[in-house]
Amino acid sequence: MKIGIISLGLIGGSLFKCLTETNNEIYAVTRNKETINKAKKINSNVSDDIKTLKTCDVIFVASPINKTSEILDKLEDIVSKETIVLDCASVKEFIMKKQRPYKFIGSHPMAGSEFSGFDASDKSLFEDAKWVLTPSENVNTNDIKAIETIISLTGASTIITNPKEHDEAVALISHMPLLLSRALFYSAKDNKLALLLASSGFRDMTRLAMSNLEMADDMELYNGTNIKKCLEILYNSINFLKNTKDSKIFADIKNTRSKMYSKKGKNIIKN
Repeated sequence: MKIGIISLGLIGGSLFKCLTETNNEIYAVTRNKETINKAKKINSNVSDDIKTLKTCDVIFVASPINKTSEILDKLEDIVSKETIVLDCASVKEFIMKKQRPYKFIGSHPMAGSEFSGFDASDKSLFEDAKWVLTPSENVNTNDIKAIETIISLTGASTIITNPKEHDEAVALISHMPLLLSRALFYSAKDNKLALLLASSGFRDMTRLAMSNLEMADDMELYNGTNIKKCLEILYNSINFLKNTKDSKIFADIKNTRSKMYSKKGKNIIKN
């Protein structure tokens, strides 16, 4: 199968490195000249011309959220109606609103780190991760199976849902935590003794504060309504837990959380 990848940052670069080692023909496009030179050492089918992806069977658009719609629009004049195109953005509702002439599947790999760029990409990034799919109406069962087969090559497993439920869920477990991570660090940043004493707890809870700035801004811009709702849920939870006398609730939280991840830090909850 001929697979194209647009943008070679953390997600696109990791997908590029991983799929290049499979029995598929991989092509990639990026405007970054330095990245092109680095990527060509792994696979020579890299350029800055999006038209080189014209004959691809499947195309992954791994661009920043704010650039994704523009690229999806460009592809309308390049690929055929049978081409399967996927984005990789962490917000789905606004992207899925427009009907596309090709077969469009919203997608979001639930994998990443606080680092960004091609140098941070890793062929094993998606191993044991969940990969969300939100198919459009012009996609059939065979199309979805084809994509699930490709995604399985990365070591990830697919979860199919709708854009609304996706955006509500990631606001809770990804977008709001990034905001909280920033807020926690901002609260402590002027206390020199606190920063001097800060150890693993503070380190782990503020890791997301180092996230890519463009990505973080996009999350708040495109999923702000859901983030606001999640903050209200959080405030209510804090007030409830602060005032409850039922120790079983805290024990249940501890027990449930302890079973959520593997020793490698991967989510092991089954669909």
